[in-house]
Amino acid sequence: MSRDQNFFKTYSLVIGVFVAIAIAILVLATKMSDLTQGVNAQDAAEYRVAVADRIRPVGQVYLPGEELESSAPTVETAAEPEPVATAMSGPQVYNSACLACHAAGIGGAPILGDAAQWVERIAQGADTLKQHALQGYTGSTGYMPPKGGRLDLSDAEIEAAVEYMVGEAT
Repeated sequence: MSRDQNFFKTYSLVIGVFVAIAIAILVLATKMSDLTQGVNAQDAAEYRVAVADRIRPVGQVYLPGEELESSAPTVETAAEPEPVATAMSGPQVYNSACLACHAAGIGGAPILGDAAQWVERIAQGADTLKQHALQGYTGSTGYMPPKGGRLDLSDAEIEAAVEYMVGEAT
């Protein structure tokens, strides 16, 4: 019987501790509620304005006969910006488009400044070189894409780059 009494005392003590903890949590929650209740008061003007702003309708619907009178439509024309015509020079075009292949000789491209590689090409004539640069060229040693792959460049800019590279080779 003493074992049962010992168990009953321990069980009662554990239940008592749990009840005390529950009462402490209840008191703490009540105290915190009292302290923070004024922060989110639903009667405050700013709270009501915030709620009204969140639930306001996105648009308005008018039934037949309730049309809102509108003023005559106005058309505003925006002034078109002046096109900026800034053509790049031969060295600028070379550095932005041609450098990738002509600096290292990729795909059989003649290296800038290496006169030996340019002799045969220069012998074809400046017009042929410019045509190959503009329209692209597939030769025995490689492939030249039209405008070096930069189709946004003008013909004059490509021709300036060709003249720059030929000038560097001679």
